[in-house]
Amino acid sequence: MKKLIVIFLAAVAVISASFSAFTEDDKSSGKVIAYYFHGTFRCPTCHKLEQYSKEAIETNFKDALASGKLEFKVVNVEDKGNEHCGSDYQLYTKSLILSLVKDGKEEKWKNLDKIWEYVGNKQKFLDYVKSGVADFLKEAK
Repeated sequence: MKKLIVIFLAAVAVISASFSAFTEDDKSSGKVIAYYFHGTFRCPTCHKLEQYSKEAIETNFKDALASGKLEFKVVNVEDKGNEHCGSDYQLYTKSLILSLVKDGKEEKWKNLDKIWEYVGNKQKFLDYVKSGVADFLKEAK
């Protein structure tokens, strides 16, 4: 009887270890952060870039935002502590940057630089941001 209990407990331990290893490997730790970077001085176009970016993300990715898989952050690069953003992301103007973060480390980033080109066409802008964010979210899985 004792042997049977020991064998049973050993089997449970092996199965539990295998299951937890599988779920940890299978579990995603990736997320996407969409940063809208701006300076202190903001013209109407700069405000529109932020507004459209936020709308594209909040309208199309409600579940990803709610789960924490996607974050939208507005950052003034001129505020104390944010000065590094300009060099980190090679910023030369107001920008929407997508950052893929896995295990707490940024793996890659992309400047959605066509937002300036599309700001005069809201639907094209929204579609462009939606596509870029969707591509990054696929990689976060």
